Amino acid sequence: VSALDEGDIALLKTYGQSTYSRQIKQVEDDIQQLLKKINELTGIKESDTGLAPPALWDLAADKQTLQSEQPLQVARCTKIINADSEDPKYIINVKQFAKFVVDLSDQVAPTDIEEGMRVGVDRNKYQIHIPLPPKIDPTVTMMQVEEKPDVTYSDVGGCKEQIEKLREVVETPLLHPERFVNLGIEPPKGVLLFGPPGTGKTLCARAVANRTDACFIRVIGSELVQKYVGEGARMVRELFEMARTKKACLIFFDEIDAIGGARFDDGAGGDNEVQRTMLELINQLDGFDPRGNIKVLMATNRPDTLDPALMRPGRLDRKIEFSLPDLEVRT
Repeated sequence: VSALDEGDIALLKTYGQSTYSRQIKQVEDDIQQLLKKINELTGIKESDTGLAPPALWDLAADKQTLQSEQPLQVARCTKIINADSEDPKYIINVKQFAKFVVDLSDQVAPTDIEEGMRVGVDRNKYQIHIPLPPKIDPTVTMMQVEEKPDVTYSDVGGCKEQIEKLREVVETPLLHPERFVNLGIEPPKGVLLFGPPGTGKTLCARAVANRTDACFIRVIGSELVQKYVGEGARMVRELFEMARTKKACLIFFDEIDAIGGARFDDGAGGDNEVQRTMLELINQLDGFDPRGNIKVLMATNRPDTLDPALMRPGRLDRKIEFSLPDLEVRT
């Protein structure tokens, strides 16, 4: 028996590729080369510091811009008075300062402002200048996976039946929603992956993220267990707020048994914060607010310890078991 050389390894890699993989890779390389050439012609150069060369600096224009544009103060619009009239008024709350009744500046349309929204306010005139996005904890923002995983379905061995179910539940509603509209049925919104460690649960979730263009957010259950009261529930709430801003989103909760255990009262109150986090997760999965095009995947090694309220249809519509491979699959 001899070791494989580089040619044999390259040949084995081609077995898992589709018919047009080589052509697609060539087109992607050509696009990257064209983008690089365009950047060179337009004068865009990559820098380690992220700054333009000193020769391109215009300090005088920058100082003039800073003087002409006043810094804005962050406030929250708590109520809109006479919203249907031609001259609506807005009540804003400046944190730790006061409440004011203000107007809109000329750059903002009345339809851009809603109750409860964060806004930027001019300190001198106290006019609303810009609407601001919701405040999201940086810890929650970092859970978003920017780059697609490089795992494909061909890399997952021994899980053919599970992959078919997973594609039906998650991939098809995201890529072909018209099929469910024509049939008049609601697509599944959540799936639980359970089984012993090392059977491919997390690997399948990464393969699904590779196949879809949806935003992929990966959450480890222990990250939601916080020291202070209410912090875990707030992170779950902000997590779904960030997901609703995306066109389509896939949230993967790994090791969900860290926060999804069955509720009980031991008298000590040590698990109260974990239970609050789970209740907020249940509310986000099937509460008054619509979930939109958000698919939820959860993985656990111990499905018997999960709370029944978390497992019911409408929150987790499908349960997919990843069992140990049998003799046929191993060979």
